[in-house]
Amino acid sequence: MADLVAAEFGDFIAERIRSEHAAISARWLERLRTLLPVDANEVFPSDQLLDHIPALIREVADYVRSPETEAVSANTAMTAKAQELGELRHSQQASVHQLLAEYRLLAGILSHFVQEELGRLGVAPLAEEGIEVIRRLNDAIWILMQTTVNTFVSKYTATIASHMNRLDSFNRMVGHELRQPLGVLVSVIPLLKSDPTRAAGIDKEHLLAVMERNVIRLGQQIEQLDALSRLQIAGSDSPDVQRVDISSVAWEVARQLREMADARGVECSVEDELPVVVVDKARLELILTNLMSNAIKYSDPAKARRVVGVMRAPVQDGRFVCVAVSDNGLGIPAENLDAIFSRYMRAHASRDEELGIHGSGLGLAIVAECAEAIGGAIRVESVVGEGTTFFLTIPTELADRTV
Repeated sequence: MADLVAAEFGDFIAERIRSEHAAISARWLERLRTLLPVDANEVFPSDQLLDHIPALIREVADYVRSPETEAVSANTAMTAKAQELGELRHSQQASVHQLLAEYRLLAGILSHFVQEELGRLGVAPLAEEGIEVIRRLNDAIWILMQTTVNTFVSKYTATIASHMNRLDSFNRMVGHELRQPLGVLVSVIPLLKSDPTRAAGIDKEHLLAVMERNVIRLGQQIEQLDALSRLQIAGSDSPDVQRVDISSVAWEVARQLREMADARGVECSVEDELPVVVVDKARLELILTNLMSNAIKYSDPAKARRVVGVMRAPVQDGRFVCVAVSDNGLGIPAENLDAIFSRYMRAHASRDEELGIHGSGLGLAIVAECAEAIGGAIRVESVVGEGTTFFLTIPTELADRTV
């Protein structure tokens, strides 16, 4: 073919890229499958995201044809796709190095494609014309890469800031929760160590009982704080997701709580054939443990029959299931319902001595964070003197909340 002027050569290459965008996309995708730290089918896990590849290639071709029409950075269609790619790679826990390599592969594939076209069709542009087209390709790739990396880094920066805030909040919470029982122990121990003269009138058995209650309370708080720390620091980045039969998990929780239930005369039941879901089993078990143990602890001693049940509840959205944990216990005062999932909120703190309870007010806060982490929600209905029902809504499949 005859020599081409730069504008004509740009038009020619742009047209060839548009014509072969599917083949170019396939080359890029094949290389990405060996580059990224995810399963091959998860490189672009939805049809919408998969369509981004050929769409980006076509947008690059349009820029090569008419770079003066619109700057790449002002092309909202291109930048939006590049931003979504940055968000996707963040969710896949890729690295900046991998993102740079991803675009380096695309630049190499496009450059090689231009060389192939020159050889196959005998196109012989002047050197400066060829350089101009390659420059346009590189400009487009550079802007796309910069947009993707900026989005990716912003996501990680936000994640780190969130984790730091959670860590700071958690540290304050630890101090708040442990200060009171430790303070009691610090004040009681000197009394027990005092000499017989100074100890006159001191009921040491009572002091030992106070120490025992506070040591037990410390142990319970440490267990709850440990569970909460895993939620605060880990978030939902690496959940132990599996297909789970909710009935099996609920029965296992009921078995773990059997001694507590028997001591308070509470009957626990689980409805057979509850739904099967794809979920983080550890978080689901923690939710049910907190809800069922609370129902047992706050059973109504005035009632001859005290019950706690786990059962299916209706839900309108077919992508979700709903499980209810219901009791006929003391109930929650209406004025406390809005704050019941807040940290340190305890609806019956004034009855601790009567009920034999030493709570921290963290249990339902943990439930709410777990529910959010698995893509679900938790709500409550309660009537004082009649009982309480917690409704846990859970996605049936992991894909419903990740795509």
